[in-house]
Amino acid sequence: MSVSDNRAELKLSPDRILTEEQEKLVGTIMAFCQDHARGKGAVLVLQGDAGTGKSIVMNAAFARLRQRVGKKDGDALAGCSLRFLVNHPEMIKLYRRIAEHVPGLRKRDYERPTTFINQSRRTGHETDIVFIDEAHLLLSRRDAYNRFLQDNQLEEILHASRVVVMVFDPRQVLKFKSFWSEDTLHHLLGDRPVVVQRLTTQFRMRANADVPRWIEAFCQRRLLPLPAPQSFDFRVFDDAQTLYEAIRQHEGEVGLCRMLATYDYPYVLDGQDHFITEGRFHLRWDRSLPEAPLPWAERADTIDEVGSVYTVQGFDLNYVGVILGPSVDYDATTDRITLDASRYEDRAAFAGKTGIGDPSALCEQIMLNAINVLMTRPTKGLYLYASRPALRARLLELWHARGYENV
Repeated sequence: MSVSDNRAELKLSPDRILTEEQEKLVGTIMAFCQDHARGKGAVLVLQGDAGTGKSIVMNAAFARLRQRVGKKDGDALAGCSLRFLVNHPEMIKLYRRIAEHVPGLRKRDYERPTTFINQSRRTGHETDIVFIDEAHLLLSRRDAYNRFLQDNQLEEILHASRVVVMVFDPRQVLKFKSFWSEDTLHHLLGDRPVVVQRLTTQFRMRANADVPRWIEAFCQRRLLPLPAPQSFDFRVFDDAQTLYEAIRQHEGEVGLCRMLATYDYPYVLDGQDHFITEGRFHLRWDRSLPEAPLPWAERADTIDEVGSVYTVQGFDLNYVGVILGPSVDYDATTDRITLDASRYEDRAAFAGKTGIGDPSALCEQIMLNAINVLMTRPTKGLYLYASRPALRARLLELWHARGYENV
């Protein structure tokens, strides 16, 4: 595979050839929108694990709807108004760039949820069909910093639309102010007409089921034997610098290879560089460049940075090196992963505990969700290094059990 083949712009292009499962789901979305576009309050929820192709299905369906609504009278969707809402700043940059090259799509079709909500409230305008990518990132409470002054973004979007088609994955919730679960979603949707569809085929990780199963168990605090050798390159390292050197080598060979870390190292939005240091390894955190035309995951210069969950969520990479920071440890007595929320540096993730039944449990779930996002980015290989000695020793023990020496 060439470097360009794995770029998100190609993977999310509506012109991409879809699988039979994806094509069938696009048809289901189209039919759902046609059936409910003149009604009020219908919702289609699209679910699926990371890497199952939810975003490409959404963008393909949206592009086809855009073609339909522009047709003459006689088509049930003719004249319908459309919007595609994206809360992730790196992803909306990507969608708008794709729209520049797809006939019929418009950059202005893609908006941030808060912008859409505030415009709708100001004008009183109702949109016929609204798509929401990664609806689990929507705010579930007031957030003046982000200029959202109501109680729940999804509720506001439902009020301002006739049909909503949304991607929802509660395992990617990363903040208290975007606290979602299956129960909270069902409660909010109430008695509206709701259809739930699920994608099941894994497209990102070119691995057998052992790799996603190992990651899923880790994010449930369990350590399974490491996956057997296969085409997907899964390794454990006892030195973060050696890991980084391997990632740099792959970057030169296939591109789209990056270092990532749990949010356990100080980072402040003060315009200064902040660094992650683990032994010989010393590299700065990712830098926010809103004006950059490419998202962080696809900028060549970011091989010299360490990405966070916020810069890679939603993107595919070829090889990923993940540093499990000081908040992630191991208890030999129970043979389970342990978490220390006091070492998690993303304090904004834990802001706004009012109304949360068990905030300590949710803190830890947010940390596990972030690990899941980091570990499920690669298509070709996942390399791990643990900062805490006990966890590092246990991972290396599992590595040696497969017959490998330290790397």
